[in-house]
Amino acid sequence: MTDFQSWARAIQKQMEDVLDRTLPQTNIAPQRLHEAMRYAVLGGGKRVRALLTHAAGEFCQADQEKVNAAAAAVEMIHAYSLVHDDMPCMDDDDLRRGKPSCHKKFDDATALLVGDALQSLAFQVISSDTNTGDINTKQQLAMVHLLAIASGSRGMAGGQAIDLASVGQSLTQTELEHMHIHKTGALIRAAALLGAYSASAVDTARLHAIDHYAQSIGLAFQVVDDILDAEADTATLGKTAGKDAYSNKPTYVTILGLARAKQLAQELYDNALEPLASYGTEAHRLQQLAQFITQRSF
Repeated sequence: MTDFQSWARAIQKQMEDVLDRTLPQTNIAPQRLHEAMRYAVLGGGKRVRALLTHAAGEFCQADQEKVNAAAAAVEMIHAYSLVHDDMPCMDDDDLRRGKPSCHKKFDDATALLVGDALQSLAFQVISSDTNTGDINTKQQLAMVHLLAIASGSRGMAGGQAIDLASVGQSLTQTELEHMHIHKTGALIRAAALLGAYSASAVDTARLHAIDHYAQSIGLAFQVVDDILDAEADTATLGKTAGKDAYSNKPTYVTILGLARAKQLAQELYDNALEPLASYGTEAHRLQQLAQFITQRSF
């Protein structure tokens, strides 16, 4: 078995190629919109969600081409959320993945349309017969349903609404978790479950193990993000460091303190691995990815 870094780099390159082929080329009208879509998606990011989809797909013995389609859909939903999140009416950030945010590179109206178009394209990809092959119709519908809920008012968009309403507010840890289960955790959970659903036959026990794993690792991802926002610099993050504190947003660090936040990240990591223990090396990639997510810079 290849080491984690080699595996991750191979998947990241593979996903860059898949996304490059999937996104409309810049010589197709409307050219400016397509150029902006490609700018927002390609050439940046760790592809953590795509790695989750592939790790879960590998765990469930899914065909890699089907996993590629699911992972591409998740990455496009994630990219759209970042484009909208950076806009002046939301978090108003000028930097994303170490380069100007989409609305700064292009303009606000184009950035808004980029998000809309990427969301639509994600569902086009995941519902295409070409990409899903021998996955049965019921399974494919479950994948579309899962991604829709994770993206909407009961998932990512709803979490962002709670986040905007929480600026300057004093939240409890439970309230903060509720927000991030939706804002960050929902799409991370969907990414992992879509990898499992990409298998020709879904193993219920493995699906439940992945679900438990993904819920814990989704929260851990946000805890670590809050820690990095407090500790890392802008060059390391690829986005404006300390932005949450400057914007008076509640975070795990502001609520719990830095030491307790780091302890919580470790607890969530341990909790994520618990349902995978009985699978041994079959769950190796999921275990490695959990370590990568929770220990990425501290």
